Amino acid sequence: MTTTQLAGLLPELEVIRADFPILGRTLAGGLPLVYLDSANTSQKPQVVIDTMVDHLERHNANVARAMHQLGAESSEAFEAARDKVAAFIKAPSRDEVIFTKNASEALNLVANTLAWARGDLSIGTGDEIVITEMEHHSNIVPWQLLTERTGATLRWFGLTDDGRLDLSDIDSLITERTKVVSLTWVSNMLGTINPVAEIARRAHEVGALVVVDASQAAPQLPVDVVASGADLLAFTGHKVVGPTGIGVLWGRREVLDQLPPFLGGGEMIETVRMEGSTYAPIPHKFEAGTPPIVEAVGLGAAVDYLSMIGLDAIHRHEQTITTYALEGLATVPGLRVLGPLDAADRGGAIAFEIDGVHPHDVAQVLDSRGVAVRAGHHCAKPAHARFGVQSSTRMSSYLYTTPAEIDALVEALEYTRSYFRLG
Repeated sequence: MTTTQLAGLLPELEVIRADFPILGRTLAGGLPLVYLDSANTSQKPQVVIDTMVDHLERHNANVARAMHQLGAESSEAFEAARDKVAAFIKAPSRDEVIFTKNASEALNLVANTLAWARGDLSIGTGDEIVITEMEHHSNIVPWQLLTERTGATLRWFGLTDDGRLDLSDIDSLITERTKVVSLTWVSNMLGTINPVAEIARRAHEVGALVVVDASQAAPQLPVDVVASGADLLAFTGHKVVGPTGIGVLWGRREVLDQLPPFLGGGEMIETVRMEGSTYAPIPHKFEAGTPPIVEAVGLGAAVDYLSMIGLDAIHRHEQTITTYALEGLATVPGLRVLGPLDAADRGGAIAFEIDGVHPHDVAQVLDSRGVAVRAGHHCAKPAHARFGVQSSTRMSSYLYTTPAEIDALVEALEYTRSYFRLG
């Protein structure tokens, strides 16, 4: 890429990298860490680490229960994190933000409560759930379980040869029988950015709910839940430079109010009698028991950090570094990228295979050169089956990735070919 083309990189890239202490780590053999596995989990800036340590050292107490100063401070920090997340995704109301363990739990919450729902949201025999062939298992298995329990039918969008959703039959796939359309915004394997608003418009024409898995979108795209057309949207904290153990489910108030509770326990109730219970309003109706308090506080610091840099700037950086990576990978003989080859249509995750070398072997040799990637089916086995591969190697960049790290990847891939005597 030319200097002009690289202008899309974050101008303060070296300053940003200095915010992430792990990026300065030296690995075995004196190798510098080249971290290209951010679609799996992102690294954490010092401000997130410090915020969580400060909370544990100075404000640790249970929330909404303890009648003392520490309890008030902890509750205030926890609810402030909810406000920050609501602002981050442009939610109309903070009460529509529910904290979960991760995106998988958020999606399971939706699928399970819909299986139990009554009235307009009830699902049964003759109804249909529509997903896509590129989904993460967390957005496949819960819907399979729902259809098994309710007698509904599961249908899905197929994929084109270049890794995009095949929308040619959208009108025959999303029909008056469709009750839910659930899809990923950005594929964690193919990198494809899907037209969620367009699909949502069709779903709403037939009265279907739209569920969006934004786990790969929230880290690298500006998210506006209303503009997306979603009725319910999930993402996970550890991919947005936050901690593990915390996820988010956003939902339109009218939908969340109709859904029954997911888990029973403390804080999700209004009153409990031996004869029966009544439930708290949202969001607490879906937050039974002691929540992940310090994790939520850390997530609040994480979205503050990303918002300070700006998601538009992060997205430009991702497009620039992904273009550079695609160009570099194209120089490696025998390497095939799975998914779109135009960075304008994809996120920072790039799955690929090398003729004659198993993906696990590729990842192991890369690791010996200090380059961290992922190998396997990335919890997307149906998408791999669609392209006739059992597994793949995946590199994934983020706001702290540099062109030099992509150069190190390409050099390590050339070494891998040499190591396996591929010419």
